[in-house]
Amino acid sequence: MKKLWILCAAALGLSPAAWAQMKGTSVNLTSQDGWTISALYQPAEEGQKTVLLLHDAGKDNQAFTAFAQRLGEKGIGFLAPDLRGHGRSINKGGYASFAKEGVDNDYNKMTRDVNAAVEFLKSKGVTEENLVFIGAGMGANVAAKSASLWPDVGGLALLTPSANFRDVLSIPALRVYKGYVFIATAADDKKAFLEASILRNVAFLSAGEGKVVFATAYNKKSHEMLDAWVAPELVQWLITPQKPEIRPDLPPEEEETEYGSYEPVTPSDTEEALVPSVLE
Repeated sequence: MKKLWILCAAALGLSPAAWAQMKGTSVNLTSQDGWTISALYQPAEEGQKTVLLLHDAGKDNQAFTAFAQRLGEKGIGFLAPDLRGHGRSINKGGYASFAKEGVDNDYNKMTRDVNAAVEFLKSKGVTEENLVFIGAGMGANVAAKSASLWPDVGGLALLTPSANFRDVLSIPALRVYKGYVFIATAADDKKAFLEASILRNVAFLSAGEGKVVFATAYNKKSHEMLDAWVAPELVQWLITPQKPEIRPDLPPEEEETEYGSYEPVTPSDTEEALVPSVLE
């Protein structure tokens, strides 16, 4: 049966990642309002971070399969839930029935799925400081709002976020969160690029210089952009979320040589250009 599925997938032109299955232990979480949230869990190796993977609308946790493999190669752990109404988390219905408006709709209540996930990870010994929220599309907005409720989490990565998805607002959330932020979007979608740029600026003003990374890709969005372009940079950000400070050239100790004594060397103008302001 598995061989038949592989042959069919190949005939349709699907990549191996498209028919691979994410590795991990199946767990069931219970939200505050009674949703059974199906998830896959892979613990981190000692000293490594754990990420909470929040998928886009109409997707499920399998959309992170290729990225989860990259995480495993670095020993980074993950918890990947099917958010309410998606995948196997449909004990109270599917997302097609969710209200598209209202601050109390089920899209906004996905933060309760995140709460259940965080509590599960804390029971496994994962500290908030060693936990990173990563969201794609809808999941990016849910991740941002959740980070405002869990402001001590160690990082927040938003892949093609929007200012407003089904009334899940990201700008107010980024005004609250002051941790490390990674934002990625495609340049060919003017609306998405503009909104992501605004979010970058809000995050910069809230978190401060050195805590915000803004990545762009030519095309694609959400999970497709992650797999095609952004994954290596995002994994590196998880390992080193803060860029090293560029220090001015330091003069060597005064030393007499046949050419005379050394003179202090001033920083070159090009060093400033290496780290442009995120507001420019």
